[in-house]
Amino acid sequence: MNSTLTKLSLVFAVSLPTGVLAQSSSAISSGDTVTQGATAGGVPVPNTSGSPAPGEAADLAKQLSNPVASLISVPFQLNYDTGIGEVDADRWVLNVQPVIPFDLSDNWNLISRTIVPFIDLDSPVIGGSDTSGLGDIVQSFFFSPKAPTKGGWIWGAGPVLLLPTGKDEFSSDNWGVGPTFVALKQKNGWTYGALVNHIWGVDSPSDGRDKTNATFLQPFLTYTTPDAWTFSINAEASYDWNEEEWTAPLNIGVSKLVHFGQQPVSFQLAGRPYLDSPSGGPDWGLRFNVTFLFPK
Repeated sequence: MNSTLTKLSLVFAVSLPTGVLAQSSSAISSGDTVTQGATAGGVPVPNTSGSPAPGEAADLAKQLSNPVASLISVPFQLNYDTGIGEVDADRWVLNVQPVIPFDLSDNWNLISRTIVPFIDLDSPVIGGSDTSGLGDIVQSFFFSPKAPTKGGWIWGAGPVLLLPTGKDEFSSDNWGVGPTFVALKQKNGWTYGALVNHIWGVDSPSDGRDKTNATFLQPFLTYTTPDAWTFSINAEASYDWNEEEWTAPLNIGVSKLVHFGQQPVSFQLAGRPYLDSPSGGPDWGLRFNVTFLFPK
């Protein structure tokens, strides 16, 4: 398996939202009152009736479909991919993805999205060694208007940074920078749009590889029911311009927002067949995601 493609696919496999993340900041409930849930042996259990109101829970669930929602969230996204290399090896990636909004003015927010990947990879070749460790961190900043456009579009734009924090086997070994942009619409429970970024390497890798030159594109479509179930489909397509290769898993998932006492939490399960991948790349995978929400 081409090591450059392996590392780039790891970098861009983690450069996206969880599910994606949902409504414009102007639509966020300012009074998310939640009744304390039951406990069992001192451990909170999910509320299943009465509180919060179904509309409030659905609003929070919708906010997990908008990458520039003005909502603090901490997703823990676990990806399992298989079929890698000549031995059909497995790969596990845990992405910790804190999202923090900042109020810049009466009209603008700044959304910080950080993706920190922890990777465990079985050897993709016979006789090789398994390896695990930290991957490269991807940091995005979106400047986003608080109100949608007259046409109902929600959008955000800003810089994306690639930090070469990863272990040698997982790192691009260069700093990177580029633009990122997201646009979406929400109506009657539906959310559709796309997120795109491009990263150029700004210094040369020490092992003689080409600088990073890659595009990431994520079209997404979700539907949230009045009782806070969300059904989603999105593609996480990355294109390596140096190798002229695509890596494109298709994520098809379902999620549910519940409350543990006053703490809203979303659980997601998704399948991820690969529409395209480099030679020796994954064939299919699964995703499990737990997101802790902190509404204002």
